[in-house]
Amino acid sequence: MTNLKFTSVQLGNSELRVPPICLGTMTFGEQVSEKDAHAIMDLSLERGINFFDTAEIYSVPTAEATFGSTETIIGNWFAKDKGRRSKITLASKVAGSARGMPWVRKGTGMTAQDIFSSCEGSLRRLQTDVIDLYQIHWPERHVPAFGAMYYDPKLETSATSIHEQLEALGALVKQGKIRYIGLSNETPYGVHEFVRLAQMHNLPQVVSVQNPYCLINRTVENALDETLHRLNVALLAYSPLGFGLLTGKYDASGTVGAAAPKEGRIAKYESVRKQRWGRQEALDVSRLYNQLALDNGMTPTQMALAFCYTQWRVQSTIIGVTSTQQLDENLQAFGTTLSPELLAKIDHIRWLHRDPAV
Repeated sequence: MTNLKFTSVQLGNSELRVPPICLGTMTFGEQVSEKDAHAIMDLSLERGINFFDTAEIYSVPTAEATFGSTETIIGNWFAKDKGRRSKITLASKVAGSARGMPWVRKGTGMTAQDIFSSCEGSLRRLQTDVIDLYQIHWPERHVPAFGAMYYDPKLETSATSIHEQLEALGALVKQGKIRYIGLSNETPYGVHEFVRLAQMHNLPQVVSVQNPYCLINRTVENALDETLHRLNVALLAYSPLGFGLLTGKYDASGTVGAAAPKEGRIAKYESVRKQRWGRQEALDVSRLYNQLALDNGMTPTQMALAFCYTQWRVQSTIIGVTSTQQLDENLQAFGTTLSPELLAKIDHIRWLHRDPAV
C-alpha cells in the first residue's frame, strides 16, 4: 500500500504532535517475537506511524517471566539505528499498583520512590534518556477497571495521594527524564483531581488519557468525554477492535472458549477470557456490529476502526497487531467514512445492548 498522509494532532496542551494512529506494542515478547516486532516497527515508521505506546508490565498477559520484555524489544530496535529514537514519540506507563504482581514492586500504593524506580527501569530497557509521555497505567485508587462495573468505597485501598504522585512525576519532568504525563483507565473524577491539584500546586498537567473505546465499549461517552473536552485532555483510544471480537474472527464459532480460533488472544489466554472481552454477550453484540459492516460493504475491522478514527472524541487510536499484514489492514481503514445512516444503525445497536464489554 502507499504511505498514508496523516495530519498530526496535538496532545492536549502539550507540544507533542502525533499521528492519529498509535502503534500499541503489548503483544511484543509474548505473541510476537523480537524479530517480528522489529519488522512491525520498521513498517510502522515507514507508513508514517511514529507514535509508539508501551508499558513496564508488558507483554500481556502479564507474567514475571515477560515483565519488561516489550520495552526491551523496543530498546533493542532503537539501538540498531541511533537515529530512530528522535523520530519516535515514545509513550510508556508505570503500573498504578502492584496488586497480584509482586514482581513489579512490593507493598501497596505507588509511592514517589516506586514511580522513580519504575521510570528508571523503563528508561534502561528502552535504551533512551527520556520518555515523551509517561502515563499511570491505572489508578492507584481502587476503581472499577478491566471488567469490574461498580465503584465500592469499602474496597478502597489507596495508600498514595494523587498529590504525591504528581509531585513525583513533576520531579521526573524537571530532571528531563519524562516530557509530559498522562493517565490510563481513568475516571472523570480522577482526571479532574489530577488537573485541579496540578493547577493548585504548579505541577505538570495531564495531557492525555488512555482508555478503552470501541463499538462494544463506549463508556468514554458516559461523562468522560465532556471532562476531556473541557479540560483539553486528549483521548488515546485503546482496543478499538475489542480484542479481536470486532474483526469477525470469532463469529463462526460463536464462542470465545475452547472452540474459538486458537490464534485469537481471547481464546489463547484464559486470563483474558475472564475479563470483559471474554463475556459471551460481548461476542454476541460484536456479531451484530460485524454483520452490519458486511451488510454495508465493509469488513468488520474496517467499520470498527473507522468508528474510532472518525470520532471527535479521539485524538489518536492505538492499534495492536501481531504481523505486518495486520498493520497494513488496520492502516487501510483510515480514511473510511461512515454515513449518518450507518452511524444511526450503530447507535441503535448500542441503545438496545449498551456496552457489553464495559
